[in-house]
Formats: sequence, structure tokens, C-alpha cells
Amino acid sequence: MNRLTLLSLQILVAVVSLALWHVLSTVPIGGVILLPPFFFSTPGDVASRVYKWFVDGTIWKHLWITLVEAMLAFVIGSVGGVLIGFWFARKPMVNAVFDPYVKMLNALPRVVLAPIFALWFGLGIASKVALGFTLVFFIVFFNVYQGVKEVSPTILANARMLGMTEQQLMRHVYWPSALSWMVPSRHTSVRFAVVAAVVGEYLGSAAGLGYIIQQAEGVFDVAGVFAGMFVLAVFVIFIDMVVTAIENRLLVWRPVATTDAR
Repeated sequence: MNRLTLLSLQILVAVVSLALWHVLSTVPIGGVILLPPFFFSTPGDVASRVYKWFVDGTIWKHLWITLVEAMLAFVIGSVGGVLIGFWFARKPMVNAVFDPYVKMLNALPRVVLAPIFALWFGLGIASKVALGFTLVFFIVFFNVYQGVKEVSPTILANARMLGMTEQQLMRHVYWPSALSWMVPSRHTSVRFAVVAAVVGEYLGSAAGLGYIIQQAEGVFDVAGVFAGMFVLAVFVIFIDMVVTAIENRLLVWRPVATTDAR
């Protein structure tokens, strides 16, 4: 399937979904509107709200704050995950001692941590970054750890026979292996960073996409809630496209998969 056909099908799904939503929320079927606008709004009202936000410029401040929170959580969590992941993978004793504690911390529900971080760091950016860090860190940590552990013993033996030092092994063997595991997980990490920022804003903040959704929900403004979720979805897709471009740039050395002609 070529890219044009795929894009056409994706657009078709969106158009059909919006048309179905519009019909079910505006046209009585058997004398009953199946999706009452009070609970589900309508595509027209949601589009009007999104248009208003962008025209009067109120949305840009909230988008910027959510972006800053997500990117800080992503960067700090990624750096921490890389460093600790390499350390655990290269130090079996350290890994053996701390492994149960790492698994225990990773099992903690992040929603439970959000109020604690708000209490510790306040309702500003710091609490959202801390929440995002707990999501991004473990994704990167486990991928880096697995990538380093997956290095072939044969490759290591050959590299040492050629006289490679530990620094050279780190640069030419361990790091490429970890990168091949870590970079594809960027998409999940970025999405989780955005989710953490929005959840933190929803639970307590003065700005951000989560704040917009929470405020609209508080006054039963269903159109505002759906508009906020729509902007959030487009925002995440845009960030995902940027991450894909960066991933393709970093992993340009990967061999291109060939299709079997048979």
C-alpha cells in the first residue's frame, strides 16, 4: 500500500467518524437523539470552540506550558534512564541489589504519585515534570538495560581481541546496541511525558491543556472538554512526527528491510 492510499484511508476514517457523530448528535432516530449534545456535544460546536481558541490566541499559552513540561520530563527522564540503565547493565552486583526496588517503584500507580508531587513541589511546572520523569525514566531505563545486555558475547570477544578499550567498547558496541532499543521507544516516552503533564495539570494547575479540560469539565462545558481533547490529540501527533524524523536521522545506519520477491 503506497503512502497516498494509506493517507486517503486514514482521512476517510476520520470523515466517516465525524459524519456519524454529527448525525447521531443532531438527527432524531425514532424520535430520539442517540447522542444528546448535552453529553456528547457536536462536531460543529467542538470545531467552533477550537477555532475560537486559536483566533483569540488563548490556546498558545496553554500549549507552550504543556510542551515545556513534557519536554523537560522527557529530557530529564531520558538522561536519567540512560545513565542508570548503563550502570545497572555494566554492574551486575548493583543490578542484583537494587532490582526488586526498581520493580517496586515502577509498579507504583502514577496517578497516586501526582498528588504527592503536587504537595512536595507545588502546583507549578516542577510537579508535572516530576510525574513525567517517573514515566519516561523507566521506559528508557529498561530499554537501555536490555540493549546493553543483548550485546553478543561473540562481538565482545572479537572486539577485545582487536584491542578495544572499555571506552571504545562503550562507544562502538554497547551504545549502538542500546540505541537500537532506546530510540524506537522514544514515541512511547514522549506520549507518556505529555500524558503526565496533562494529568498533572488536570489535578492542579493554573495553565496547560489539562487545566483547560478540567475547567471545561467543571462547568459541564462538553464542547470545551472535547475541544481540549482534540487539541491534545493533534498536539501529540505533531510531537510524534517530530520524534519520527529525529529517529530516522539517528538510525540512518539501519539496513533497509527488503521484501521477498517470491
